Amino acid sequence: MKLSIILGTRPEIIKLSPIIRELEGRNLDWSLIHTNQHYSENMDRIFFQELNLPNPKYNLGVGSGTHGEQTGRMLIKIEKVLLKERPDVVIVQGDTNTVLAGALAASKLKIKVAHVEAGLRSYDKNMPEEINRVLTDHISDYLFAPTEKAKNNLLKEGIEENRIFVVGNTIVDATLQNLKIAEKNEHIKEFFKNISNEEGYFLLTLHRAENVDNKERLKNIIDAITKITEIYDKNIVFPIHPRTEKRLKEFNLFDKLKSNKKIKIIEPIGYLEFLILEKNAELILTDSGGVQEESCILKVPCITLRDNTERPETLEVGSNILVGDDKNKIINAVELMLNKKRDWKNPFGDGKSGKRIVEILMSK
Repeated sequence: MKLSIILGTRPEIIKLSPIIRELEGRNLDWSLIHTNQHYSENMDRIFFQELNLPNPKYNLGVGSGTHGEQTGRMLIKIEKVLLKERPDVVIVQGDTNTVLAGALAASKLKIKVAHVEAGLRSYDKNMPEEINRVLTDHISDYLFAPTEKAKNNLLKEGIEENRIFVVGNTIVDATLQNLKIAEKNEHIKEFFKNISNEEGYFLLTLHRAENVDNKERLKNIIDAITKITEIYDKNIVFPIHPRTEKRLKEFNLFDKLKSNKKIKIIEPIGYLEFLILEKNAELILTDSGGVQEESCILKVPCITLRDNTERPETLEVGSNILVGDDKNKIINAVELMLNKKRDWKNPFGDGKSGKRIVEILMSK
């Protein structure tokens, strides 16, 4: 069997890294296609090296654009590569435009599609990710659901049970494997020493359009963060996303953050540095989907600055709480989650998802 993995963003590289390592270890016939949806080829080459992963066979250089432009360019370029490679199965992961374009291009060429992390649902169609994941699920031949809840979402939508496989989430494999790499890295040890202090810190990430493009929501969140530094006298480490920084300046909110000595705004950082920051934080405030999972795995309490989540398992086990942009809810959630016992059970599997996925594909 010949396989092709299509990816385009850092989170996809991270979550597919266990499958890539498994394919490498088995010496199988496979290729790696990178759309370069978000990042420069040079930056990503360093990222692959850091994670000890092989470089992609193809870099398509798609870059950013409107959803239609980006997806259209991807379809054209991916189709050409698939016609050349002729794989039996295309593997995609998650809910980006790369995922939809990869699945659609393969499906039109009668190539089977394997969707890793299938069945996630926020039931919020204002999120482009929701459209991407639903459409991809319905044209996939192998649906690798991370949990029983995700499987049930797929069954409710009429997808045949024999196409669905509950395998756990590769984020567990990736977090455990990549944390080992990070902890041995001397540069990362030095980075962490310069960031942390004996008093501990909270970690903040903020990048979703529904938060940062909405002036009122963003102001509410910033007001809450500022108040939290007063109440708890804690440093808040904030690796700032370029889009977020731009909006904060547009909305005249940036100076308020920067003048607060307890808020440590730092440049965007690498994945391995971020893993170390997550692992050692007392608390994480985020609007990221992947961070909700990683904090759950690393046993760090999480407060999610969103009104909904496609990771409800984190809410059920108690590692995470939804607060939206409500200032009082955010402040109250800090006390609640700081007092939370870190004894929840990880609902995303045992760290062997990558191996399971490859074995299922090889057995077909």
